[in-house]
Amino acid sequence: MKYAKLFNRKNTPQSQPIPGTDQVRNSAGGYAWAVDGWAMLDRFLILGSEDGTYYVGARALTRQHAENAEKLIKEDGERVVARIVEISRNGRAPKNDPAIFALALAASVGNDKTRAAALASLPLVCRTGTHLFQFATVCESMRGWGRGLRKAIGGWYNGQTPEALTYQLVKYGQREGWSHRDLLRLAHPVPSTEQHKVLYKWVVDSEITGAIPMVEATERLKTASLDEAMSLVREFRIPREALPTELLSQASIWEALLQDMPLTAMIRNLGNLSKCGLLAPGSAAADKVVAELSNAERLKKARVHPIAILNAMATYAGGRGVRGSGEWIAVPAVVDALDAAFYKAFANVEATGRRFVLGLDVSGSMRGTKVSGLVSLECRQGAGAMALVTAAAEKTVYNVAFDTKPYSLAISGRQRLDDVVSLLARTGGGGTDCALPITWATKQKIHADAFVIYTDSETWYGSMHPAQAIDAYRQATGIPAKLVVVAMAANRFTVGNVQDGGTISVVGFDSAVPEIIADFVR
Repeated sequence: MKYAKLFNRKNTPQSQPIPGTDQVRNSAGGYAWAVDGWAMLDRFLILGSEDGTYYVGARALTRQHAENAEKLIKEDGERVVARIVEISRNGRAPKNDPAIFALALAASVGNDKTRAAALASLPLVCRTGTHLFQFATVCESMRGWGRGLRKAIGGWYNGQTPEALTYQLVKYGQREGWSHRDLLRLAHPVPSTEQHKVLYKWVVDSEITGAIPMVEATERLKTASLDEAMSLVREFRIPREALPTELLSQASIWEALLQDMPLTAMIRNLGNLSKCGLLAPGSAAADKVVAELSNAERLKKARVHPIAILNAMATYAGGRGVRGSGEWIAVPAVVDALDAAFYKAFANVEATGRRFVLGLDVSGSMRGTKVSGLVSLECRQGAGAMALVTAAAEKTVYNVAFDTKPYSLAISGRQRLDDVVSLLARTGGGGTDCALPITWATKQKIHADAFVIYTDSETWYGSMHPAQAIDAYRQATGIPAKLVVVAMAANRFTVGNVQDGGTISVVGFDSAVPEIIADFVR
């Protein structure tokens, strides 16, 4: 009996590796499996590493991902570039920053073909002036300004229509320590049209040598009265970033901006719209915002990520900026529209008809790790929001939160997001036992076709590994239940047995995750 306790392939404490497996020690001192380099790349591109995790600081975690990306670039750089483009173009990540960093890395350390592929993909990944400045910052830290890089930067400018380029130049004048003047002087592009030539002259020499209405209107704004500024914004669709700061406290200016405000900008500025008094119950502005948020096609076209909507909802419904930038009274109809928009931002998920147990890790490490650098969201709250997408689509769903004990959650896919986020913010905070959703279901005699565990895989507490628990559940019930491990942190661990065909690991906060889960379970 003592020997069986000391060496057991079916029941091993999570503080020890399962005998005969290639488990590795995780950051919490427990044991899990390490995902391969390509899975790590996906985790970085979707989750990022700018804030680190509960156990690993941002610098150390970013170094791990950079070293992994460099290794893959040397192994198959063109495949790396293709993956970067796929995730960035399809809006699958909450932020584009990791994709920009990885693309700049490929353009710096790859072989000739990889560098060429990376530079050719620049307009596909760096779609705004800010993206371009970020790319330039990373490149300058890793390589020189060779002919290929200068040509790619010049191509970014020449490849845009005069109208689109004008908007970029006006909206994103300077960021990241760069300006368009800096890049144009470095790249020396030969203007592709006469209008490009006029724009370049304006940016580099501050001279307007031709008729570019938005540029002329932007210059007039510097000395315009309030009424004139409002008229200019309406007529020439001038973006908020081009306006003098003193004008942005005026409701009339925000009303003019809202007329043609891009969807992502509108979502980011809901607090400002309410703070200035424009966004109020029953107002025309509220009707417009609700209509925009209800347009699924616009959400898709604008690449609005569900987590960006969730973050906006958490901030807006709270009535206060996360950095103390004023207070406002949230409009209930707008909060409801944000809730509905969250689900619309995912790919259409059809019900599988299967029975689900959704396990939400609410341990201390999930509480201490932020969602993709978003200061107002913890991973445990984001996990609940992601789980709701599956819960809303399926008929039979059991929800259980866990740290070192299970918390049965009375939530459903019909609940509003902010209610669930608020509930999870008050739940858990202890150690981690990722086997609990499965052992809980076993004890409760719950019949499930799939277990979906949202976790950072920093498990260490339980007396049985999740992989052993799912095997035991299958044997006890006769159900070939599947296990989906949803990675909520950009570390290299998974509690899913990589050798088990009934187990899959996916990346949390990927907008494709609910559809991937449904396909796998189906």
